[in-house]
Amino acid sequence: MRLRVDGQDVYVATGGEAHRAGRRCITFIHGAGSDHTVWVLFGRFFARNGFNVLAPDLPGHGQSGGPPLARVEPMAEWIVRLLDAMQVESTVLVGHSLGSLMALEAAALAPRRFTRIALLGTSAPMPVGDPLLDAARERSHAAVDMIMQFGHAFGSQLGGNPVAGIHVVNCNMRLLERGLPVNLFEDLDACHAYQGGLDAARRISVPVMLILGAQDRMTPPKAAQPLIDALSAPEVRLIPDCGHMLMSEQPEAVHRALVAAAIRP
Repeated sequence: MRLRVDGQDVYVATGGEAHRAGRRCITFIHGAGSDHTVWVLFGRFFARNGFNVLAPDLPGHGQSGGPPLARVEPMAEWIVRLLDAMQVESTVLVGHSLGSLMALEAAALAPRRFTRIALLGTSAPMPVGDPLLDAARERSHAAVDMIMQFGHAFGSQLGGNPVAGIHVVNCNMRLLERGLPVNLFEDLDACHAYQGGLDAARRISVPVMLILGAQDRMTPPKAAQPLIDALSAPEVRLIPDCGHMLMSEQPEAVHRALVAAAIRP
Protein backbone atom coordinates (compact mmCIF):
# COMPACT_ATOMS: atom_id res chain seq x y z
CA MET A 1 0.00 0.00 0.00
CA ARG A 2 1.19 3.52 -0.79
CA LEU A 3 -0.03 6.75 0.76
CA ARG A 4 1.12 10.28 1.48
CA VAL A 5 2.31 11.50 4.89
CA ASP A 6 3.80 14.99 5.28
CA GLY A 7 3.76 15.34 1.51
CA GLN A 8 6.00 12.30 0.99
CA ASP A 9 5.26 8.90 -0.49
CA VAL A 10 5.13 6.18 2.16
CA TYR A 11 5.07 2.45 1.62
CA VAL A 12 3.12 0.36 4.13
CA ALA A 13 3.04 -3.43 4.02
CA THR A 14 -0.31 -4.90 5.05
CA GLY A 15 0.47 -8.60 5.33
CA GLY A 16 -0.94 -9.25 1.87
CA GLU A 17 -4.51 -8.47 2.91
CA ALA A 18 -6.72 -5.43 2.32
CA HIS A 19 -7.84 -3.47 5.36
CA ARG A 20 -11.30 -4.36 6.61
CA ALA A 21 -13.55 -2.15 8.70
CA GLY A 22 -14.04 -3.23 12.29
CA ARG A 23 -10.88 -5.32 12.60
CA ARG A 24 -8.23 -4.85 15.25
CA CYS A 25 -5.01 -3.28 14.05
CA ILE A 26 -1.36 -4.08 14.70
CA THR A 27 1.47 -1.74 13.66
CA PHE A 28 5.10 -2.82 13.29
CA ILE A 29 8.05 -0.38 13.40
CA HIS A 30 11.41 -1.56 12.08
CA GLY A 31 14.83 -0.76 13.49
CA ALA A 32 17.90 1.16 12.34
CA GLY A 33 18.90 0.88 8.70
CA SER A 34 16.09 -1.58 8.08
CA ASP A 35 12.66 -1.69 6.43
CA HIS A 36 9.28 -3.41 6.56
CA THR A 37 10.62 -6.75 5.31
CA VAL A 38 11.77 -7.78 8.80
CA TRP A 39 8.07 -8.17 9.71
CA VAL A 40 6.87 -10.19 6.70
CA LEU A 41 6.30 -13.51 8.47
CA PHE A 42 4.55 -11.93 11.44
CA GLY A 43 2.47 -9.51 9.39
CA ARG A 44 1.13 -12.30 7.19
CA PHE A 45 0.04 -14.28 10.24
CA PHE A 46 -1.81 -11.40 11.88
CA ALA A 47 -3.40 -10.30 8.59
CA ARG A 48 -4.89 -13.78 8.24
CA ASN A 49 -6.05 -13.97 11.85
CA GLY A 50 -8.34 -11.03 12.43
CA PHE A 51 -6.00 -8.02 12.30
CA ASN A 52 -5.40 -5.12 9.95
CA VAL A 53 -1.60 -4.88 9.59
CA LEU A 54 0.55 -1.79 9.11
CA ALA A 55 4.30 -2.26 8.62
CA PRO A 56 5.62 1.03 7.20
CA ASP A 57 8.98 1.84 5.76
CA LEU A 58 10.05 4.88 7.78
CA PRO A 59 10.86 8.07 5.84
CA GLY A 60 14.04 7.62 3.82
CA HIS A 61 13.93 3.82 4.24
CA GLY A 62 12.97 1.04 1.87
CA GLN A 63 10.30 2.25 -0.54
CA SER A 64 9.35 5.42 1.39
CA GLY A 65 10.44 8.81 0.18
CA GLY A 66 11.88 11.83 1.95
CA PRO A 67 14.93 12.15 4.16
CA PRO A 68 15.27 10.00 7.30
CA LEU A 69 14.09 11.76 10.45
CA ALA A 70 16.92 12.74 12.77
CA ARG A 71 15.47 12.11 16.24
CA VAL A 72 13.12 9.71 18.01
CA GLU A 73 10.59 12.37 19.03
CA PRO A 74 9.70 13.46 15.46
CA MET A 75 9.74 9.81 14.43
CA ALA A 76 7.07 9.07 17.06
CA GLU A 77 5.03 12.05 15.90
CA TRP A 78 5.30 10.70 12.35
CA ILE A 79 3.84 7.35 13.46
CA VAL A 80 0.80 9.16 14.88
CA ARG A 81 0.36 11.09 11.61
CA LEU A 82 0.64 7.80 9.70
CA LEU A 83 -2.23 6.41 11.77
CA ASP A 84 -4.21 9.58 11.05
CA ALA A 85 -3.61 9.12 7.32
CA MET A 86 -4.81 5.52 7.59
CA GLN A 87 -7.79 6.57 9.73
CA VAL A 88 -6.71 4.12 12.44
CA GLU A 89 -8.09 5.08 15.84
CA SER A 90 -6.26 2.43 17.91
CA THR A 91 -3.63 -0.23 17.36
CA VAL A 92 -1.29 -2.69 18.98
CA LEU A 93 2.21 -1.22 18.57
CA VAL A 94 5.32 -3.36 18.01
CA GLY A 95 8.82 -1.91 17.66
CA HIS A 96 12.31 -3.36 17.29
CA SER A 97 15.42 -1.52 18.54
CA LEU A 98 15.06 2.05 17.24
CA GLY A 99 11.43 1.15 16.60
CA SER A 100 11.01 0.24 20.26
CA LEU A 101 12.10 3.76 21.26
CA MET A 102 9.63 5.19 18.76
CA ALA A 103 6.91 2.99 20.25
CA LEU A 104 7.69 4.20 23.76
CA GLU A 105 7.60 7.84 22.72
CA ALA A 106 4.47 7.46 20.59
CA ALA A 107 2.58 5.66 23.35
CA ALA A 108 3.40 8.45 25.78
CA LEU A 109 2.54 11.11 23.19
CA ALA A 110 -0.85 9.68 22.18
CA PRO A 111 -1.85 7.14 24.85
CA ARG A 112 -5.37 6.58 23.56
CA ARG A 113 -4.12 5.38 20.19
CA PHE A 114 -2.27 2.31 21.46
CA THR A 115 -3.92 -0.66 23.19
CA ARG A 116 -0.87 -2.86 23.80
CA ILE A 117 2.85 -2.52 23.16
CA ALA A 118 5.63 -5.00 22.38
CA LEU A 119 9.26 -3.86 22.53
CA LEU A 120 11.92 -6.09 20.94
CA GLY A 121 15.67 -5.72 21.42
CA THR A 122 15.22 -2.68 23.60
CA SER A 123 16.79 -0.60 26.33
CA ALA A 124 16.42 2.97 27.54
CA PRO A 125 18.66 4.76 27.14
CA MET A 126 20.12 3.01 24.07
CA PRO A 127 23.72 4.23 23.73
CA VAL A 128 25.71 3.41 20.61
CA GLY A 129 29.49 3.04 20.85
CA ASP A 130 31.73 5.62 19.19
CA PRO A 131 33.42 3.12 16.81
CA LEU A 132 30.04 2.09 15.38
CA LEU A 133 28.76 5.66 15.16
CA ASP A 134 31.96 6.84 13.50
CA ALA A 135 31.93 4.04 10.93
CA ALA A 136 28.26 4.65 10.15
CA ARG A 137 28.89 8.39 9.80
CA GLU A 138 31.60 7.64 7.24
CA ARG A 139 29.24 5.20 5.44
CA SER A 140 31.89 2.54 5.99
CA HIS A 141 30.98 -1.13 5.64
CA ALA A 142 32.75 -1.58 8.99
CA ALA A 143 29.50 -0.37 10.59
CA VAL A 144 27.57 -3.24 9.04
CA ASP A 145 30.33 -5.67 10.02
CA MET A 146 30.16 -4.55 13.66
CA ILE A 147 26.40 -5.00 13.77
CA MET A 148 26.71 -8.45 12.22
CA GLN A 149 29.27 -9.47 14.85
CA PHE A 150 27.63 -7.97 17.92
CA GLY A 151 24.01 -8.19 16.81
CA HIS A 152 23.80 -11.97 16.43
CA ALA A 153 24.07 -14.87 18.82
CA PHE A 154 26.99 -17.22 18.22
CA GLY A 155 24.81 -19.92 16.69
CA SER A 156 23.29 -17.48 14.22
CA GLN A 157 26.75 -16.53 12.99
CA LEU A 158 27.28 -20.18 12.06
CA GLY A 159 24.17 -20.13 9.88
CA GLY A 160 21.85 -21.66 12.46
CA ASN A 161 18.54 -20.61 10.90
CA PRO A 162 15.50 -22.79 11.71
CA VAL A 163 14.31 -22.02 8.16
CA ALA A 164 16.31 -24.33 5.88
CA GLY A 165 18.49 -22.65 3.27
CA ILE A 166 18.43 -19.15 4.76
CA HIS A 167 21.54 -17.68 6.38
CA VAL A 168 20.60 -15.20 9.11
CA VAL A 169 23.74 -13.06 8.98
CA ASN A 170 23.90 -12.83 5.20
CA CYS A 171 20.26 -11.75 4.93
CA ASN A 172 20.64 -9.08 7.60
CA MET A 173 23.92 -7.89 6.07
CA ARG A 174 22.28 -7.31 2.69
CA LEU A 175 19.44 -5.40 4.35
CA LEU A 176 21.76 -3.07 6.25
CA GLU A 177 23.95 -2.58 3.19
CA ARG A 178 20.94 -0.96 1.55
CA GLY A 179 20.53 1.39 4.50
CA LEU A 180 24.20 2.19 4.99
CA PRO A 181 24.47 4.97 2.35
CA VAL A 182 21.27 6.76 3.35
CA ASN A 183 19.98 6.15 6.86
CA LEU A 184 22.04 3.85 9.11
CA PHE A 185 24.05 6.63 10.77
CA GLU A 186 20.98 8.85 11.18
CA ASP A 187 19.09 6.00 12.87
CA LEU A 188 21.94 4.97 15.17
CA ASP A 189 22.54 8.59 16.12
CA ALA A 190 18.85 8.97 16.97
CA CYS A 191 19.06 5.94 19.27
CA HIS A 192 22.17 7.34 20.93
CA ALA A 193 20.68 10.80 21.46
CA TYR A 194 17.29 9.77 22.84
CA GLN A 195 17.03 10.31 26.58
CA GLY A 196 13.27 10.34 27.05
CA GLY A 197 12.58 6.62 27.20
CA LEU A 198 12.26 6.19 30.95
CA ASP A 199 10.03 9.23 31.31
CA ALA A 200 7.85 7.96 28.47
CA ALA A 201 7.69 4.51 30.08
CA ARG A 202 6.40 5.95 33.34
CA ARG A 203 3.49 7.53 31.48
CA ILE A 204 2.35 4.30 29.78
CA SER A 205 -0.53 2.42 31.39
CA VAL A 206 -1.41 -0.18 28.72
CA PRO A 207 0.08 -3.70 28.77
CA VAL A 208 3.71 -3.82 27.65
CA MET A 209 5.78 -6.88 26.73
CA LEU A 210 9.57 -6.77 26.35
CA ILE A 211 11.00 -9.46 24.06
CA LEU A 212 14.75 -9.73 24.62
CA GLY A 213 17.50 -11.87 23.15
CA ALA A 214 19.46 -13.68 25.87
CA GLN A 215 22.71 -13.24 23.87
CA ASP A 216 22.02 -9.71 22.64
CA ARG A 217 25.24 -7.68 22.89
CA MET A 218 23.79 -4.50 21.38
CA THR A 219 20.94 -4.07 23.86
CA PRO A 220 21.83 -6.67 26.54
CA PRO A 221 18.98 -7.86 28.74
CA LYS A 222 20.59 -6.23 31.79
CA ALA A 223 20.51 -2.88 29.98
CA ALA A 224 16.73 -3.18 29.76
CA GLN A 225 16.33 -3.30 33.56
CA PRO A 226 15.88 0.48 34.05
CA LEU A 227 13.12 0.38 31.43
CA ILE A 228 11.50 -2.64 33.07
CA ASP A 229 11.57 -0.82 36.41
CA ALA A 230 9.99 2.30 34.89
CA LEU A 231 7.07 0.44 33.31
CA SER A 232 3.93 -0.54 35.18
CA ALA A 233 3.90 -4.37 35.49
CA PRO A 234 5.59 -5.25 32.19
CA GLU A 235 5.85 -8.82 30.95
CA VAL A 236 9.35 -9.92 29.93
CA ARG A 237 10.08 -12.73 27.47
CA LEU A 238 13.75 -13.76 27.30
CA ILE A 239 14.52 -15.68 24.08
CA PRO A 240 17.42 -18.14 24.51
CA ASP A 241 20.11 -18.59 21.83
CA CYS A 242 19.17 -15.23 20.37
CA GLY A 243 20.91 -11.91 19.79
CA HIS A 244 19.61 -8.50 18.71
CA MET A 245 18.15 -9.66 15.39
CA LEU A 246 15.35 -11.53 17.09
CA MET A 247 12.87 -11.75 14.21
CA SER A 248 15.28 -13.62 11.95
CA GLU A 249 17.26 -15.49 14.60
CA GLN A 250 14.35 -17.06 16.48
CA PRO A 251 11.21 -16.40 14.42
CA GLU A 252 9.01 -19.03 16.06
CA ALA A 253 9.75 -17.89 19.61
CA VAL A 254 9.21 -14.26 18.61
CA HIS A 255 5.98 -15.21 16.84
CA ARG A 256 4.61 -16.88 19.95
CA ALA A 257 5.56 -13.90 22.10
CA LEU A 258 3.92 -11.44 19.70
CA VAL A 259 0.73 -13.45 19.62
CA ALA A 260 0.65 -13.41 23.41
CA ALA A 261 1.40 -9.68 23.50
CA ALA A 262 -1.30 -8.82 20.96
CA ILE A 263 -4.23 -10.96 22.08
CA ARG A 264 -3.74 -11.77 25.75
CA PRO A 265 -6.72 -10.82 27.99
